[in-house]
Amino acid sequence: MQTARDKIRELRALHDDGLLSLQEFDRRKNAILDAEYSPLGGSAAPAATTAAPIQLRQGTELGLMAGQEIGPQNRRYRLERLIGLGGMGQVWRATDLATHEELGHSDQVALKILPPQLTQSATHAKLLIEEATQARRLAHENIVRVYEWAQDPATSSYFIIMECLDGQDLDDWLAAHGHATPDQIQTLLRPLAHALDYAWDKYKLVHRDIKPGNVFLTQKGEVKLLDFGIATRARNAGSSLGLQTPNAGTTGYRAPEAGASQRQPSPQLDVYAVAVMIYQLLEGRLPFDDSRNAQFLPSAPAALNQVEWQVLQRGFAYARDQRPQSVTELLDALQQAAGPGEEELAAQAAERQERERQRAKEQQREQAARAEQARAVEQKRQAELAGRRQAEAQAAAIEKAKLDQQRRELERKQRVEAEEAAKERKARLREQLLARREADALKARQAQEEQQRKAAQLKAEAAYRAEQERHRKEQAQRNAAELAALMPTPGSPVADPNGVLRDRFVDGNGVGPDLVLIPTGRFQMGSSEYERGIAMKAGSQKSWLDRETPQHWVGIDYSFAMGRFPVTVGQWRQFVRATGWESMSDTDWASPGFKQGDEHPVVGVSWNDAQKYLAWLSGKTGQTYRLPSEAEWEYACRAGTHTAFSFGDEISTEMANYDGNFTYNNGVKGEFRHGTTKVSAFQPNPWGLFDMHGNVWEWTQDVVHDNYDGAPNDGGAWEQGGDPVRRVLRGGSWLYQPRYLRSALRNGYSAVLANDIVGFRVARKLA
Repeated sequence: MQTARDKIRELRALHDDGLLSLQEFDRRKNAILDAEYSPLGGSAAPAATTAAPIQLRQGTELGLMAGQEIGPQNRRYRLERLIGLGGMGQVWRATDLATHEELGHSDQVALKILPPQLTQSATHAKLLIEEATQARRLAHENIVRVYEWAQDPATSSYFIIMECLDGQDLDDWLAAHGHATPDQIQTLLRPLAHALDYAWDKYKLVHRDIKPGNVFLTQKGEVKLLDFGIATRARNAGSSLGLQTPNAGTTGYRAPEAGASQRQPSPQLDVYAVAVMIYQLLEGRLPFDDSRNAQFLPSAPAALNQVEWQVLQRGFAYARDQRPQSVTELLDALQQAAGPGEEELAAQAAERQERERQRAKEQQREQAARAEQARAVEQKRQAELAGRRQAEAQAAAIEKAKLDQQRRELERKQRVEAEEAAKERKARLREQLLARREADALKARQAQEEQQRKAAQLKAEAAYRAEQERHRKEQAQRNAAELAALMPTPGSPVADPNGVLRDRFVDGNGVGPDLVLIPTGRFQMGSSEYERGIAMKAGSQKSWLDRETPQHWVGIDYSFAMGRFPVTVGQWRQFVRATGWESMSDTDWASPGFKQGDEHPVVGVSWNDAQKYLAWLSGKTGQTYRLPSEAEWEYACRAGTHTAFSFGDEISTEMANYDGNFTYNNGVKGEFRHGTTKVSAFQPNPWGLFDMHGNVWEWTQDVVHDNYDGAPNDGGAWEQGGDPVRRVLRGGSWLYQPRYLRSALRNGYSAVLANDIVGFRVARKLA
């Protein structure tokens, strides 16, 4: 266990290395000292003392405080509020300052920060990372979402980034309600059963630590299962340090066989814990302690009949093979057994009759007492009423004379006021009539102007669409002619009437992707100061916009062809069948979590995987295929335009696939499709390229550089310097806000990783 002095020494080293500012060093040091020497923490205080109590800041034993930032330099989180504190570390509500924009989750997250002593062993740290990575795959509505893990250099603590929920856990619910009915238990635990079935059927995963504290009820009425295997892994890691018991699970909910040598944990571990939890919800207490034996049996819950009690006993049977196969099976059996037997019905009927007789007698006694009390009250009231009437009659005579005098004075005053009010009303009506006439005239003028404006707008839009169609046809004809000139060999493939080139496979068993000729020319790469100003108003970070500078001229003095669409699922499946390629990623390209058909862009493909596809395609066609350079991609995306997008400075979800809950440059909100769309779902850019904005991020050949200082100006790929581990992404995706879809925007991602928002399109060298 680290002492306060050890922790402060580590903070001093980080400050000396330039990783902590002096202000941040002082804040963390004070938090560690407060936690160490406060009356509520650290070593035991003397039995009696007269010193004033130490004022606690909102810090923790790890030196963490609300408002500070933790995590590595490229993945920062600001702590907002401490949610929970226990043996497995701390849980904070936090704001994700950067990575949510790349991974697609909310900026409000929950951080589970594990104590350094649980992960000081490299083996234990690796096991925890494996658990967090595995939990990230569990995409179920009743399982809390795990996004990622990271390590804080200041405390050496590993932490896990999770979905942030508002509500209460089942422990708090039970504390507020006392107990639950069988119907409430079915409502609360059915979602939990669905989540466990999903984890076992799809990944053969068992939770191993089910308890009320790991069942969360959100304010929206949802049921979420927490800590899927992570807390158990941390507990087992801590056992080797002497911090916890070696068994998996929590005392009282742990099955007898838990912690024994098992090749594969069984779902009956979770069945046992849920059965114990059902007993606790019914009785308000646990049926066993952690040292139960096979002979001990707790008393039956009053809310269960004999058949239900037998079903529940099978749920927490000492022998694993006597339990139901799943939690769903246990809940189904309890529901079927809920009907009472004949003897129980008869006893209930007799009990009801006796209660009715007792209630009738009690009502008779109460009615008699109330009648007697009412008679006494009425007599007293009549006497008081007579005296009050006499006094009121005397007072009324005096009051009447006084009121008559006041009435006469009031009538005189009202006549004067009525005459004045009539004059004011007439003047006000004249003013209102004049104002209404002016308003009606203004409204008529505005309606006429709006009608004229809409007519002019429709006419302009029709002219623009006609001009775009004419331009595309002319470009297609020019492309076809240029392709024919570039490939004069008889029998060579040429463009079709739409200017689309398709390379036939050498073996005659297929064709390559649709290609569009990209003409030679020059363009300004990067964004202007004007465009960056609009992007800042839309929420862009300055560090992202700096990547697009300085704006510079690039010349493309060679013709090349580019994929008309991103590589599709159908084209990738052809490659997989031909080569036997297998994914090394957690993202399943064939089933990424949303609907995908053969005409959707493939996702879950790393930069290295794309290189394998290009090598295979080059061999099949006899032509040279490659990824476009970053300059080629932006040149083709702009297609001769100078605006933020190839269709102007505004965007809507009728033009591209992105998160329509957000807007850009006075645009309007639209649809959020929660996944990819077909590659031909939207209109192409002026050069006939589809999906250059949105749908999926697209790999390019270039490595990541912080800005364009030193970039080549001939259109070639920039692979010298920079970060060779990461490659440039372009175009935005279905999960991102519209500001990320601009032609100039640059993103980067590890070349060995894949994601459900990343794909690619091909480029082809021409002779």
